[in-house]
Amino acid sequence: MLTAQSVPECLNSFGTVIITGASSGIGEAFLNTIANLNPNAKFFNLSRTPPTINVQNNRLRHCPADLSTPAGQEKAVTALEEWLDGEGAGSKGLLLINNSGFGSYGPFPEPDVARALAMVDLNMRALVLLTGRLLPRLQSRGGAVVNIASIAAFQPTPLLSVYGATKAFVLNWSLGLWRELLGTNVHVLCVCPGPTGTNFFRAAGFSEPPLPGNSGQTSAQVVDESLRALAARKPLVVCGWSNKLGVMFSGRLPRVLVTRLAYQMMVKVRLGALAKKAK
Repeated sequence: MLTAQSVPECLNSFGTVIITGASSGIGEAFLNTIANLNPNAKFFNLSRTPPTINVQNNRLRHCPADLSTPAGQEKAVTALEEWLDGEGAGSKGLLLINNSGFGSYGPFPEPDVARALAMVDLNMRALVLLTGRLLPRLQSRGGAVVNIASIAAFQPTPLLSVYGATKAFVLNWSLGLWRELLGTNVHVLCVCPGPTGTNFFRAAGFSEPPLPGNSGQTSAQVVDESLRALAARKPLVVCGWSNKLGVMFSGRLPRVLVTRLAYQMMVKVRLGALAKKAK
């Protein structure tokens, strides 16, 4: 794990950290870890609810924001730009962590088309808008963009089809942007976690996580791998060895076959969740 003694030099180079969705899960772990390892950084969080952790010395500004609509995104970006022109101004690097996102389980368009479109707006449009509007500042101050995708980005995901497609966009767009900015003072990292101890499954429609309690990684483990990859200036990190192996395996199979296998797996996951609920 990262410690104050082994904190990468890159973390200390950031004077301002902007996070979406730091009220829980991976976003909260990013906020908590970076705040502890970089005692001088200022933070700006965009999410519906404020983070519960206490960042000392009033270094955290929370902006109530609904990033699942274009109007909410525009309002949030305007507030962020005003903060960056004032309290968040500085000469040190800028770190943008596009973390917010959600999924929805079931055959399309369940539960309804409106939720699917909100997913598209949050998972894709919000991070493109934030990154695009902040890119001049990133280029001026130097810094990095961290986009949270998923191992679902590497294959079709029946019964999570819109979610998987949005994460495939995040993966490919992030790598394209990384290459465009290669050699500049702005680095781009795409993070692809697997099942993680967050509220994802509940938001996707499960009454409780359908996987065993010891499956996957914790949010802290995902953040640890992510920050190590950022320090090494890697463009992509798949978190967890089992997830790395799974991505390698699925990448060597025909996509139609992978899609069939993924569907069978997701049906079993759903049936398992229903069986647990019935007990």
